[in-house]
Amino acid sequence: MGRLADGRVVFVWNALPGETVRANIYKRKRDYVESIAVEIIEASPERIAPREADSFLATSPWQMMSFATENSYKKAIIAETFEREKITLPDFALVSDGMEYGYRNKMEYSFFGDDNGLHLALHHRGSHRKMIVKGSALAQAAIDQAGNKLIELLNGLNVRAADLKSVIIRCSQDKKVAASLFVKTETFADMSLVSSFMNGMDVYYSNPKSPASVATKVLQSVGSTVLTDNLTGKGFDYSVNSFFQGNIPVFELALAKIKQHTDQGDITDMFCGVGVIGLSIGSRKVSLIESDPANAVMLRGNAKHSKLDTQVIIAPAEKATEHIDPDKILIVDPPRAGLHSDVVAAINSALPPKVAYLSCNPSTQARDLALLHKNYRVTFFEGYNFFPRTPHIESLAILKRIA
Repeated sequence: MGRLADGRVVFVWNALPGETVRANIYKRKRDYVESIAVEIIEASPERIAPREADSFLATSPWQMMSFATENSYKKAIIAETFEREKITLPDFALVSDGMEYGYRNKMEYSFFGDDNGLHLALHHRGSHRKMIVKGSALAQAAIDQAGNKLIELLNGLNVRAADLKSVIIRCSQDKKVAASLFVKTETFADMSLVSSFMNGMDVYYSNPKSPASVATKVLQSVGSTVLTDNLTGKGFDYSVNSFFQGNIPVFELALAKIKQHTDQGDITDMFCGVGVIGLSIGSRKVSLIESDPANAVMLRGNAKHSKLDTQVIIAPAEKATEHIDPDKILIVDPPRAGLHSDVVAAINSALPPKVAYLSCNPSTQARDLALLHKNYRVTFFEGYNFFPRTPHIESLAILKRIA
């Protein structure tokens, strides 16, 4: 971040603190601009050559710094974020399993067509332009192997890039792969041959008037798109389209801390996805609250196969606040927007004894903790590098009710 001569803030991708760069502006607003450094005039000693020189800015723009530097910056960002909200944190660590690349179990690719046929593609940062890729350094090898075989199949079927939106590819820890293919036409080539290299694939018609890859209707289902992974010794089913953590080894480190810092007792797990946190750490009764339909299908099955006494509630968290109980431990893992104001109000009213708050956005987590600070103190805090070589940070706060 720097400033222009007129005083506006300028955010610069591909730049490190202390560097002098020449940058191209791609977005102009009244109070700030966004840009990408295209020439490094004076480099930081922390700068390294990115592994993917041509495409790293698309998915993993922190490839151009050392991993130790990345972790130190992420810890500093967390500390600064909570200081702005006047939240005092205990001493904390920024945790990683040390794996910088090849960790992601889910990738989404676009498509590009030229005289040589179809290709996997990613979007240039700050642009609608596409770049041809063979995969991503962040992805597990099984994902990109399947992606390139899919391209071979689509080329063999003479599928046009104009008929395609995107593909989401996921793999389990045992390297089974499944995918969702989003297309713009309601009549599509027979994809049954995909079963030779994938566990399954669903082909969805997605309204071409919308740029988003949202399913309008299912055109084909080949095999099964349900995958299974073991976390903390328990098996969990999830589908390609349901929410599931993208870096399981680091997620298990967070699960261990949640379990360590929450007492044995009944649990309410809000924003529970397919139920991993509550069903992993629960010992008796667990109430599981989730709103997303794709998650709900998997959640019901996972709860049914659990040995715990479970209650499944399908509703938005803000519509299920009556399940926040003064005698139950509360677990929340909200989306980037953080907790709805009604959920914060319900916590401050019901006053559960402990709250375990796992966040994918420390900024909204800090905001929410500031709203809870009169009734709770932070007894444990830890940051996580779930997505190395990207700016994303996750963090865990354990809150204990003030007596």
